[in-house]
Amino acid sequence: MRNVICSMAVSLDGYIVGPDGGFNWSVPDREVFELATDEVRRVGVHLLGRRLYETMVYWETVDQNPEHDHSTREFAEIWRALPKVVFSTTLSEVRGNTRLASGGLAEEIERLRAEPGEGDIAIGGATLAAEAAALGLIDEYRIRVYPVLVGGGIPFFPRAERHVDLDLVESRTVGSTVVYLRYRVVR
Repeated sequence: MRNVICSMAVSLDGYIVGPDGGFNWSVPDREVFELATDEVRRVGVHLLGRRLYETMVYWETVDQNPEHDHSTREFAEIWRALPKVVFSTTLSEVRGNTRLASGGLAEEIERLRAEPGEGDIAIGGATLAAEAAALGLIDEYRIRVYPVLVGGGIPFFPRAERHVDLDLVESRTVGSTVVYLRYRVVR
């Protein structure tokens, strides 16, 4: 059965987006970008909220610019080929190898887990990931911790009164300053 993975950049004080709505503090260096590319390479399908989809649609055409380096073009190629499902009540159409979700999050994940296929089910977008966490659907968290305190914004973990035990699977420094953590949810 496919695992549901939540992987995001987070500030040391636990936010994925600062109080100003920005996340420019999480621009990856070469090694962190390679880590993210390797993660996406192993994904079988990516579930996105509307805001993350609108941010990531950039990757649908970025590789057409010959001035971009090999790693940028490689990520764009992987991202473009990856099947994606967007959860939105406002979008009426999406681009690329993407479709709008036809049901609820739990139903979509259940259907994807039952389908034959390889690769994890990645989930992204703060609201969508928080919903998946509240429903107990996330199997693993992959966190890239940046050495910055942003003081508020959108938290990585939903502020719900729910206790979840985690097992540390991996811990390492990537690049010069980012700490990569992988935790598996204990069931």
